[in-house]
Amino acid sequence: MNPELNSTNKIFQVDENIVLRQLLLDDYLDIFSVIDRQREYLAEWLPFIDSTKEPADTKRFVEETVNQTGDRFEYVFTIRYKDQFAGLVGFKATDKQNRRTELGYWLSRDLQGEGIVTKCVERLCRFAFDELNMNRIQVRCAVGNVKSRAIPHSLGFVFEGVERDGELSNKGVFRDIECYSRLKRENRS
Repeated sequence: MNPELNSTNKIFQVDENIVLRQLLLDDYLDIFSVIDRQREYLAEWLPFIDSTKEPADTKRFVEETVNQTGDRFEYVFTIRYKDQFAGLVGFKATDKQNRRTELGYWLSRDLQGEGIVTKCVERLCRFAFDELNMNRIQVRCAVGNVKSRAIPHSLGFVFEGVERDGELSNKGVFRDIECYSRLKRENRS
């Protein structure tokens, strides 16, 4: 990823109701509010939920994310549905030398099943391949997380296998992780 790209705030109009806006410092209260209201639901698959106890915890995450520069910079976007905060989607574990990255996402419970994250992931795949010159994008999700795994399935990602004990859950138990990838040459333009 080009460090010069992080100097402007990226905004993508995904469809008439969905906007991706690059994470801003002021977003932390919206993020924490959804986490706090849906703590039990989100904690099932998101290990960081239990350590997110107060707004300051989310503020720290947002500050660390938006203040990264150079090789450590990662694009993270708020998902806005009908002008309301709905969730997060973004890149992580980017390896610029090998032109590969991973997409992670979560969405408010009451908006799931509408295809919102699928559309957002598709838009960010185009961004990664066309503007960031990535060659490989992967999505990893816990075995059993049916809603999360439906996204790479519907977008034509290739199932590569299961990473055994790939993630430590918030309950202190290791979970297996399904790995999916899409290559630039497979991108739907």
